Amino acid sequence: MAKSYGTVSAEQKLKMSGLAFVQGLVSGALPLNTIARTLGYDVAEAERGRVVVTLVPTDAHLNPAGTVHGGLTATLLDSCMGLAVQSTLDAGTSQTTLEFKISLVRPITPDTGPIRAEGNVLNCGRRIGTAEGRVTDEQGRLLAHGTTTCLIFPS
Repeated sequence: MAKSYGTVSAEQKLKMSGLAFVQGLVSGALPLNTIARTLGYDVAEAERGRVVVTLVPTDAHLNPAGTVHGGLTATLLDSCMGLAVQSTLDAGTSQTTLEFKISLVRPITPDTGPIRAEGNVLNCGRRIGTAEGRVTDEQGRLLAHGTTTCLIFPS
């Protein structure tokens, strides 16, 4: 199924578990957010507590120094980690990022080729969820990593 972009209505999201929501993004049954279209990333894999976001870096992602802007890497990590937390939540529950920290380990350029950001839940309670994320290239080399703390709340 081809991917579309937009938002999921509050009524529709209210009826879905977090995992069903994230799996809908993967399958194309639900629209990806519009920043995914702008930046060119995809939500590629999802299971309970784990989400993978993919992107092929292009010249459109470069900063003045000629490497991929750190904000793009931050967006990929924020997305995969937040969606990993979302994938553990019951219907009627949402999450939002309270804070996140990232470390950029290697420069990313269009020559890097496809990259993947994998988020994994560390802990998810009633009010707070934490996750870690790793951005790697096709050879498995670590490009960046991070952690997040998410607030969990009724939708």
